[in-house]
Amino acid sequence: MSPETLLSALLGVAIGLSLGALGGGGSILTVPALVYALGVSAKHATGGSLLIVGLSSLFGMIAHARAGRVRWSVGLTVGVVSIVGSLAGTALNRRINAELLLLLFAGLMFVVAAMMIRRDRRTTPPSAPRPVLAPVPVGGPTPPTVLEDRALDELVHVEEAIASTRAGKPLRVAVVGVGVGFLTGFLGVGGGFIVVPSLVLILGLGLAEAVGTSLLIIAISSAFAIVERHGVHGVDASILVPFAVAAMAAAMVGNLIAGRVPARRLNQGFIVLVILVACYVTVRSVLALG
Repeated sequence: MSPETLLSALLGVAIGLSLGALGGGGSILTVPALVYALGVSAKHATGGSLLIVGLSSLFGMIAHARAGRVRWSVGLTVGVVSIVGSLAGTALNRRINAELLLLLFAGLMFVVAAMMIRRDRRTTPPSAPRPVLAPVPVGGPTPPTVLEDRALDELVHVEEAIASTRAGKPLRVAVVGVGVGFLTGFLGVGGGFIVVPSLVLILGLGLAEAVGTSLLIIAISSAFAIVERHGVHGVDASILVPFAVAAMAAAMVGNLIAGRVPARRLNQGFIVLVILVACYVTVRSVLALG
């Protein structure tokens, strides 16, 4: 095995683990890996990235689906609708400086990280209070406990929230689909970094479900982009094949990690990954523009 083939496989493992466990990190990490580590031109690396990320997302999604962590109706709808936004975003992408695009993308990632941190703090489970019992009158019936009253109130609030969510869900799914497609087409990278936070923050999915569903969306959008580009060109098979195979296998391992690690830990890991990549992209873009 040549050093180039071995390096391709190792990079594929890293990309696959990121996609399988976090639902993100694929496209934005694959392109730099192909360009800076394997010497592929940026133009051809984009097409190669679509194939690698699309296939590894598909395999990772299958494993998540078996574990019941894919919301098919949401994923298929967002994936199909995102194609419309992608066309508009791609058209605008061709008129903007590439480094400026990456700088805008880095800014978006910082915003997403801040939103995810805020949500993580809000969902931190507080220490459970001890139930308080109301005094029992002598000779009278036992009144309900304060805890039971609170439970009834919570049930009413949950039912109202579910009704509100169902009423506005189609519109939110459409907004997420068009928005994700536009940003992905406009910025050229992003995939899971945009999809996962959108599914969590706008559609209210849990992180584990958002990860599994995002892989379905990424697979759909990658397939469409490859068709639009008339296939993958300019990447040697000795690089593309081991990279893709290793990424697909690692995506399934990443799924096992997602199933065993607490959702809050995954959320925190995702936040850290977003911030690190955003810092890297910012530095590279500022230096290139300067």
